[in-house]
Amino acid sequence: MKQTILTLAILISLASQSYAESSKVDFPEGYRQWTHIKSMLIEPGHPLENPFQGLHHVYGNDKAVKGLNTGTYPDGSVLVFDLLNYKQGGKAIQEEARKLVGIMVKDKNQFKSTGGWGFEGFAGDSKSKRLVGDGGVSCYTCHTSQAKSDFVFSKMRK
Repeated sequence: MKQTILTLAILISLASQSYAESSKVDFPEGYRQWTHIKSMLIEPGHPLENPFQGLHHVYGNDKAVKGLNTGTYPDGSVLVFDLLNYKQGGKAIQEEARKLVGIMVKDKNQFKSTGGWGFEGFAGDSKSKRLVGDGGVSCYTCHTSQAKSDFVFSKMRK
């Protein structure tokens, strides 16, 4: 009986670990070749200063661009925000080192508990050091204010 319980516990652990691994959002290779949606600067004093102070460049794959234009994001839509430190000088703002790369991936079945979107962040220039440890719940909590636009803050500039 003890061996059966131990075997079940191991199987449940492996299954949940496998599920967690399969629901991770991958680093979006080549995203800087996608459509540039917008750029913005978050300065000190902004409510999102910590941790998002910096220069943002937002990119979308073809499916995300379709969603931005129609308001309906198909599965496979990917939005990326590339967050960089910046320096000011000589009446110019210039990019510095990357702080993080944030990703949203649309998959209604895989990410049901977070509005159909998977969320992840990668530290600096790393493609493996993940920043989101709660399955995207904290990201989604902030994005719920954008429920009318399928939880997306960015808008396509016409």
